[in-house]
Amino acid sequence: MDIQLLPIHWVYLVFIGFILTLLVKRRDTTMICVVGIFTLGLLATETLSGSVSGVFNSFIYATKELMGTIMIISIIVAMSRVLIRTGINETMVAPLTKFLRTPALAFWGIGIIMMVTSWFFWPSPGVALIGAVLLPVAVRVGLPALGAAMAMNLFGHGIALSGDYIIQGAPKLTADAAGLPVSAVMEASVPLVIVMGLVTTITAFWLMRRDMRNGKWRSGLVDSRLEESGGLVPVGEETKVLIGERLKRTLAILIPVLFALDVIAMFVLNLQGGDATALVGGTAVFILIAVTLIAHRNAGVEKITSYLIEGFVFGFRVFGPVIPIAAFFYLGDSAITELFGKILPEGSHGLVNDLGVALAGVVPLNGAIGAVTLTVVGAITGLDGSGFSGISLAGSIAQLFATAIGSGAAVLTALGQVAAIWVGGGTLIPWALIPAAAICGVSPFELARRNLKPVLIGLAVTTIVAMFLV
Repeated sequence: MDIQLLPIHWVYLVFIGFILTLLVKRRDTTMICVVGIFTLGLLATETLSGSVSGVFNSFIYATKELMGTIMIISIIVAMSRVLIRTGINETMVAPLTKFLRTPALAFWGIGIIMMVTSWFFWPSPGVALIGAVLLPVAVRVGLPALGAAMAMNLFGHGIALSGDYIIQGAPKLTADAAGLPVSAVMEASVPLVIVMGLVTTITAFWLMRRDMRNGKWRSGLVDSRLEESGGLVPVGEETKVLIGERLKRTLAILIPVLFALDVIAMFVLNLQGGDATALVGGTAVFILIAVTLIAHRNAGVEKITSYLIEGFVFGFRVFGPVIPIAAFFYLGDSAITELFGKILPEGSHGLVNDLGVALAGVVPLNGAIGAVTLTVVGAITGLDGSGFSGISLAGSIAQLFATAIGSGAAVLTALGQVAAIWVGGGTLIPWALIPAAAICGVSPFELARRNLKPVLIGLAVTTIVAMFLV
């Protein structure tokens, strides 16, 4: 399928290059994102007012897309504040310290628990459940909050989501586009997911330990006081709220039981994605209300609002820098049409996907080049931050290459799926990895930088492995 590339496609690509360069150099990207949105708006509308309005409207669009994540993070943080101030959180996680006794055990333990949870319920609700319970334990035994965020992110949004063996949303999309059975794509993805997961997580852990030994580790915390309370929320001794030890132990048992019931409900009622996240968020709200009323008694009604405000302040402090870059990258998908009208050529599936199709159309057709192309196309389509919007394209391109070389359709399809989801599903694009970053109180940009080298190394090794499997 040939897509005519317009000047707006090339301008978008140039700005992507600028943004990625600034991210690698640890520079702020807000200004270049705003300039990019303005420029795209000018090309699309050919009016100054339309392009200026487009900047604001793109911010609104990005905020609406991110609102569910902003809400769950803010509510979890609000709940965590009252749990920490009453000491319930400390009592609740004390038994876990017997198992997660070293930074290494904490990193791999959190990661494996996150991976298993994400297989059944997808990563976002898993981050909320696991981060609230295990993060303070990890920080206490010496694993930095950023290290815990890396573990949750790489194992959940990386390994679990790229394979998606239980829910099977990702392999169904790619398999349908490639004209293959879902089982074939899932079977072909197993060695690729294993190689990608092992190489990426081992590399990330090794680099973290090396930088910590050499004094080059950057905490990435959005508030330096977060260290004092296990990485979740800043709490001073003067703000502690005293409750009885027996009551504290009872609540420390009851709260994990409530979240465990959420997990059972997700499984029984087949709740996934946003529905699963909503269940966790609603439970957190009721826990917040109940604990606040118990702890603050007569002042509890007013304190509920105070805790919610603190949670939302924290949530928007984390999300604020991300909205401009999210707004720019959303323009690579459906946002461009919604904000500026039907300006793309017939048959277009968005700026990002059009660029992926164009790339696939100018490369030689053989197994090695096919594997490299599917990795690059998958990564490019992941730049919109969803990971899922471009995997159908990856399946279609895999089918083209497999037809030309006579084999490897399932392997190439799985490779495109793995690349798209690792990049866009939540390990490299800053707003896609916000859940893990926010629940750990670290900058999503710093988390993206820490993930960049391990993920790129993992993609390179996985691509080489795929060449031998095609």
